[in-house]
Amino acid sequence: MVETSKPGKVNSLKHVLFGSLIGTTIEFFDFYIYANAAVLVFPQLFFPSSDTTMATLQSLATFSIAFISRPLGSAFFGHYGDKIGRKFTLVAALLTMGISTVTIGFLPSYASIGVVAPLLLMLCRFGQGVGLGGEWGGAVLLAIENAPPNKRAWYGMFPQLGAPIGLLLSGGTFLLLTDSMNNQDFMDYGWRIPFIASSLLVVVGFYIRTKITETPSFENSKKEHEEVKIPFLTLVKSYKNQLLFGTLASITTFLVFYLMTVFTLSWATSDLGYEKRDFLLIQLFSVLFFAFFIPVSAIVADKIGRRKMLIIATISIAIFGFFFSHFLNSGSTVMVTFFLCTGMALMGFTYGPLGTFLSELFPTAVRYSGASLTFNMAGIIGAAFAPMIAIWLASTYSLTYVGFYLTLAACISLFSLLAISKKEHKF
Repeated sequence: MVETSKPGKVNSLKHVLFGSLIGTTIEFFDFYIYANAAVLVFPQLFFPSSDTTMATLQSLATFSIAFISRPLGSAFFGHYGDKIGRKFTLVAALLTMGISTVTIGFLPSYASIGVVAPLLLMLCRFGQGVGLGGEWGGAVLLAIENAPPNKRAWYGMFPQLGAPIGLLLSGGTFLLLTDSMNNQDFMDYGWRIPFIASSLLVVVGFYIRTKITETPSFENSKKEHEEVKIPFLTLVKSYKNQLLFGTLASITTFLVFYLMTVFTLSWATSDLGYEKRDFLLIQLFSVLFFAFFIPVSAIVADKIGRRKMLIIATISIAIFGFFFSHFLNSGSTVMVTFFLCTGMALMGFTYGPLGTFLSELFPTAVRYSGASLTFNMAGIIGAAFAPMIAIWLASTYSLTYVGFYLTLAACISLFSLLAISKKEHKF
């Protein structure tokens, strides 16, 4: 049985849940406006080429940079999150992400400064990844380290809700802009608006985060002198099993999401003949299913266990992969909508309990670093190059092989979930 700490001072429920949700909402809004722009804007402005596919691939390559830099953010912010506290680290990660995002809104295009433009874009994308690498783990710990033992998945799903909310805000913003201005104005300056406007959200997030006190688990760990000198080295030495299998268990979550969003938006608008506006609307509708099934999965996970919930979701995704081409290539808007909604529902089922599951693999002294590293290393494997690999598979072979790609990843995650240590640690 897992011990439960009895803190003398706790955060209010309002601060815990809103503080964890608002930060990840802002972070994912920033992250997803880049994803939209990487498909709709950057190929033309930062990677001019006579070959449209090549320009898109170059743009998506910058998209992958953030996934490579996220583990660096996890290691850096995780170190200080485990050493000096969750609160300071959460604020620093938010500012890192926010400044990088706002700067993108002011970047000159390739036509103005040549090759320096995409280099600056890549630098800002790197900063986004570092910030998000530190943000996610801290937000999840803020929630679950304040949760009663029988409601950890429920508390832990609040920062996860930031993903669909951020996606709805970013997709809705791009849709509003493309509807309210002509294409020339949008390409000239309209696309910059959401990047610059995100500064307002960062101010709100900064204010909320400064109101948060340290989690009871971290305070108790300090009182009992459980801290370690270098969390990363302790993880590598003592928690290799959790790092390896936790990472592989999470790759399907990333892959299914970025296939349902970035890849399908790119493929449907360039190869299947859908208008960008029409397909964005379908995607935004499907995100509602993503948001709905996150709390549903958390409720189930608190009843049957986080690992069992993830195993069920992963098997379902493996089966879904076999129907990938059948629905997306159907030529029917109804079938494509059903396809996206089903994929996003499965995403909700796997994403809802994931943060709690990964956090429970590690003790308090290395939990920030451990949960963050497993999550963000999975991002490199499962998402960094997923849109490019999927486009290559679909172009070279067929959409059927994109589905096989998803099924293979799900099989790897399923094996990892079965192999991982079942031990839970004190909170």
